[in-house]
Amino acid sequence: EAAELIIVFIRVLILYTTVLFFLRILGKRQVSTLQPYELVTIILLADVAAIPMAGTGTPLVHGLVGLFALLVASYTVSFITMKSTKLRAAISGRPTIIIANGRIIEDAMKELRYTINDLLEQLRVMGWPNVQDVEFGVLETNGQLSVVPKSQKRPVNPEDLGLETKYEGLPTPLVVDGQVDVQNLRRIGLDEQWLRSELARFGARRPGDVLYAALDTQGRLFCQLKAEAQNGAPPA
Repeated sequence: EAAELIIVFIRVLILYTTVLFFLRILGKRQVSTLQPYELVTIILLADVAAIPMAGTGTPLVHGLVGLFALLVASYTVSFITMKSTKLRAAISGRPTIIIANGRIIEDAMKELRYTINDLLEQLRVMGWPNVQDVEFGVLETNGQLSVVPKSQKRPVNPEDLGLETKYEGLPTPLVVDGQVDVQNLRRIGLDEQWLRSELARFGARRPGDVLYAALDTQGRLFCQLKAEAQNGAPPA
């Protein structure tokens, strides 16, 4: 019995690793942004993996072949939807305008079987409680609502005020949970000696004392020490 338990344990680890690998290949997508065929793939991945995982009577290779077949099918459908507009519309559907000029398009709502309550809920979540403030509301193929507000209701931005802004870009992480990102350092033309000297200004004796450190596009270093290293650390 102990040997059988070990076999089950190993089978579960193999299937778990395989499913995790396949999901990683499918890309970084949240469940809420998945297309219908992608959601079907994920559901079936779980079902196919569960069959050999539940008992040793089913050969492990059957489950692995099934998982591989689902991956091939998903890639095939993804390739088809990229190459053919008509097939993409047939498989994933088309975005549908359900609000135009502050008025709900009733026929489109009925066709999509989308209720007024669902629409109002999504509008509230997005910060648009008044339908009349919306120029266009588009229900995307993944079921998410996109809102284009009326021009008078849009937030003011620096361009509206004629203000010039500096380029911000993305900060470059240099230390994450005590680990130095050597690749990022090399990419921006710096080395660990420079990093250590800069971290010392924040009271870090070594990179292991740092929870997070990043360099922005203006050359300013942000550094937060770990809780155990903050006692006695001088201000930057």
